[in-house]
Amino acid sequence: MVASKDSGENLVSVQVDDHWISVPRGTRMIEACKQAAAEVPHYCYHPKLTSPGNCRMCLVEMGMPPRPSPGEEPELDADGHAKINWMPRPVIACANTVVDGMGIRTQSLLAKECRQGVMEFLLINHPLDCPICDQAGECTLQEYSVEHGNGQSRFLESKVKKPKNVEIGPRIRLDDERCVLCSRCVRFSKEVVDDDVFGFVDRGSHSVLTVHPDRKLENNYSLNTVDICPVGALTSNDFRFKMRVWFMRETKSLCTGCARGCNTVVGSREGKIYRQSPRENNDVNSAWMCDTGRMEYHQLENPARLTEPMIKRGKKHRTVDWPEAICRAARDLTKFKGEQLAIIASGRMTNEELYLTRTLAESLQPGVVDIVKREGEGDDYLSHCDKNPNVNGARKVLKIRSPGSKLKSIRKRIVEDKIKALLVIGEDLIDCGFTEGELSSLQCLVSSHIIANPTAKMSHVVLPGAGYAEKRGSMINATGRLQRLNKAIDPPGQSREDWEILHELNRAVDGCDGVTELADVFTQMASTLSIFKGLSLSRIGDLGVDVMDTGETVPLLEREARRVSEGLIVG
Repeated sequence: MVASKDSGENLVSVQVDDHWISVPRGTRMIEACKQAAAEVPHYCYHPKLTSPGNCRMCLVEMGMPPRPSPGEEPELDADGHAKINWMPRPVIACANTVVDGMGIRTQSLLAKECRQGVMEFLLINHPLDCPICDQAGECTLQEYSVEHGNGQSRFLESKVKKPKNVEIGPRIRLDDERCVLCSRCVRFSKEVVDDDVFGFVDRGSHSVLTVHPDRKLENNYSLNTVDICPVGALTSNDFRFKMRVWFMRETKSLCTGCARGCNTVVGSREGKIYRQSPRENNDVNSAWMCDTGRMEYHQLENPARLTEPMIKRGKKHRTVDWPEAICRAARDLTKFKGEQLAIIASGRMTNEELYLTRTLAESLQPGVVDIVKREGEGDDYLSHCDKNPNVNGARKVLKIRSPGSKLKSIRKRIVEDKIKALLVIGEDLIDCGFTEGELSSLQCLVSSHIIANPTAKMSHVVLPGAGYAEKRGSMINATGRLQRLNKAIDPPGQSREDWEILHELNRAVDGCDGVTELADVFTQMASTLSIFKGLSLSRIGDLGVDVMDTGETVPLLEREARRVSEGLIVG
């Protein structure tokens, strides 16, 4: 018997395919079957959405013990449970809940015949275009047709023609011939992001999915409908016809577009990223992410990517090897001490990079260390107004109380010729209000970035770093959850991961050999900072761990929790 985490008072016994399990009272039948490792095929059901019960693919056979006559004892089976009488008609598993003594059959002749019938109807007008469909390889219609279909069609009439390749928004296209009318997209748009733009029109075989005549699907969460579409009806303009899903390598990582730190899966092949999609984490982003975060990987394809270290000679830069660039940067920076030197780091850096920056600062003794504050527009779902993914890490590791508060002072001291050297990591200072005149007055400007930006143009030493999907590390999101960033592809050319650059700078400045692995950097950091005590890079896990209380909550998760408590969704 399968146990449950709930208290015994709230458990009921349910028989699934002749095996008894214990599940919480009120559990939906489809979830009870899942706990018993009995697959129930479905299209319209999604645990984060309401259950309309309109696809009928989840039909199962159900039974209940008969009510004994007064004075009679119920007939028991070999397990000591009341014998079950089976109903002659099937029920949908997605919308019905279990009660004590209930029996469910997912592999009976009745259940199998019902699935075959539903599949036959779904495929009557469905186009036979799997070889050119973007959903091929992750299409449940394709999978279920093999597992539960008839293997041949008895339909002789012409298929109903419906609209194809319809642009319903700036990022999505609709193929109505592939739609199975599951309504997942309709419910997501209405229930999760309050954009009631979808609907069905016409009747019978001519029913189609469409958007309101005067509106488009253009909210910042529209691409989630592509993720939950079980077929190829909704496809992403950004991904369609780019790559077959079975060729891609999937890497679990994080979105670094804002402080929310949504969990992601990065799909890549041969050093190129093709898509980024959400990964379920019910403590961070549920099963969703914003469209802006999905498109973040395109910054890695910028034609102005820095790929080789450079040193400025006169007014021009020339490429050099890494030892020469590191040696020159260390030599120039160590010429200045105290108030003559400043370090500007980034809230986009990992904790390990920030820790190595802190170690470097202890050796160089700069007069000021700060990061760039980056704010933008947030919303009441997932997008955070803090567009730096690791400000909490900067606060804990670099001990920065008010991010960005010292930048004006740095600018002023540069103009006054009091700051003569500047180390900039992961930022373009021109975007932060600095001018080229101010930067050109510095005697030493060392910068590390992934793009050949104006700051790099003014720098005496340019160190090409790695983008967020090209390196490993950890970050602390807005709610204080420590999460792991994983490497999906290698950085281009001679670019290096930022922790490696900082490690080499530290070794050139203080002469210590230090560490050779990123995990060792985290171990050193954990031995120094109490917030990471007892943790390692591997112990963070795929879903992260809470390390601090920021007092912040996630609006979307709060709404989801209310809907779960009301019994509207499973969650």
